[in-house]
Amino acid sequence: MSATTNSEDSRQLVIFELNHEQYALPIEHVQEIIRYTEPRSVASENPWVKGVINLRSKIVPVCDLAARIGARAGDQAVSNIVIIETPEGTAGLMVSQVSEVLTVPCSQIEPTPSTSDRAVRDIAKIDDRLVVLLDPSALLTGMSVDAV
Repeated sequence: MSATTNSEDSRQLVIFELNHEQYALPIEHVQEIIRYTEPRSVASENPWVKGVINLRSKIVPVCDLAARIGARAGDQAVSNIVIIETPEGTAGLMVSQVSEVLTVPCSQIEPTPSTSDRAVRDIAKIDDRLVVLLDPSALLTGMSVDAV
């Protein structure tokens, strides 16, 4: 079995930190992880779209993930951009740091009890920690970026 293949019994997740909290994305939507580079400002209807970067001759919008999901403000610096690929497009998500890739049994994943944001999907119980699983497609829904 390949390292990126999901079985019906487990899911592979890219786990990262954002303002001292842990979040995850399904590995099949993570194109790559790059070092943070300051995005070029652009006009956007969404305040969480911070700009664009040039990634190997492709213009990629970069989102402030904490602002997008309403995470509490923190003082932790951004050190990575997680590039995600969805049917809605490609985008970069600003995160504090990527910590690991884990295969998590589905028995340790439960639906989020109460949230109005479709981007916050499930909670994974991994040892003694809770990791919030995000839906990459829902994160990008309604994203509007127009170059300045």
